[in-house]
Amino acid sequence: MKRILITGALGQIGSELTMKLRDIYGTDHVIATDIKKNDSEAAQSGPFEIVDVTDLKSMVEIAKKYKVDTVMHLAALLSATAEAKPVFAWNLNMGGLMNALETAREVNAQFFTPSSIGAFGPTTPKDDTPQDTIMRPTTMYGVNKVAGELLSDYYFHKFGVDTRGLRFPGLISYVALPGGGTTDYAVEIYYEAVKNGKYTSYIDKGTYMDMMYMPDALNAIIELMEADGSKLMHRNSFNVSSMSFDPEEIAASIRKYIPGFKIAYKVDPARQKIADSWPNSIDSTAAKEEWGFKFDYDLDKMTKDMLDKLQRKLHMKISS
Repeated sequence: MKRILITGALGQIGSELTMKLRDIYGTDHVIATDIKKNDSEAAQSGPFEIVDVTDLKSMVEIAKKYKVDTVMHLAALLSATAEAKPVFAWNLNMGGLMNALETAREVNAQFFTPSSIGAFGPTTPKDDTPQDTIMRPTTMYGVNKVAGELLSDYYFHKFGVDTRGLRFPGLISYVALPGGGTTDYAVEIYYEAVKNGKYTSYIDKGTYMDMMYMPDALNAIIELMEADGSKLMHRNSFNVSSMSFDPEEIAASIRKYIPGFKIAYKVDPARQKIADSWPNSIDSTAAKEEWGFKFDYDLDKMTKDMLDKLQRKLHMKISS
């Protein structure tokens, strides 16, 4: 990777990935794009272009303007929001992906887009979900992700586009707020722990979902994109995860640093239904064997770092 175009660069993943890539590859070599510009560091610290991913002509023009050799397509509507707006989600998620793939084909660029554990469904094995297994999701977001994996494979086999992807679990970060995903509670709980010492979860106790701390997710993207393509059997997309927990377990981890923290429950049926259709835990063996996937953060190490960082971000101090 030498010159990288990122769509959805101001979202939860993109805002941090943009800055990490600029640190590694150089500020002028990472072109951030999104539907609108804000005052974030990702938008202000280097090249930025307003791009609507449903506009193929605009995407190709920007890719050619900056002579990019890598396209990272992150723009998408997430699970809970997509379920509320299924037609819009299909048009944005699939139309945007097709345009991003066409852009990569037009400029002969390497390509990355994330998939998700949302690609699995209620008939998928729930524990240690294999890399290759039944994928019959019951959400629009999940349907988009399965179709996206297949479409990316198609562009690799049909046109020779070097497509690669990761099936991400829930991603946890202190930098950017999540944007309408089912696993958002695992970010919100830390904010509320610092601000109020309590949290009301919309996901029920006993609901296990895979999670990953954002620094590990960013490293996984870069390691996959830099990996020897001849050794990749799966490409689109690899299971990756670093932990699986339910709301009670994350609350217990927080209590190690905030002993008085309390959790209550007001279950959101819509998001609970989505969570119940996903695996309890997934098997990342293929990623480890094919390109050396590894992670640094378990639940307690992540909790300590999240609480430390959020105290500084929110200018608040918690009592231990």
